[in-house]
Amino acid sequence: MSPWAVYSLSGVAMFSVGLVGLFSHQHVVKRILAANIAGSGVLLVLVALARRVPTGAPDPVPQALVLTGIVVSVSATALAVALARRMARLRAEQSHTPEREPVSDGERS
Repeated sequence: MSPWAVYSLSGVAMFSVGLVGLFSHQHVVKRILAANIAGSGVLLVLVALARRVPTGAPDPVPQALVLTGIVVSVSATALAVALARRMARLRAEQSHTPEREPVSDGERS
């Protein structure tokens, strides 16, 4: 089996594990990590497919797509982590605030 076939199968396995983790976990950070694993699997498959001929040079277009994908995944991860922190902060504020009874117009001073 060629090394590129091993890379392709490893990428498919990584994507599958990430997809299972994405749908099976409830915790937001675990879902973000699972999405990163699935994305890395897709990028690994693209790198493996860039080599069309075993003796020739790899195709530069999939390599450029992989580099772009890495940049996009880093920025998407940063955005997801920032949103997860914001959600946690809002949930903490809601749980610590005592509930007030509504005040009717007649009771106001």
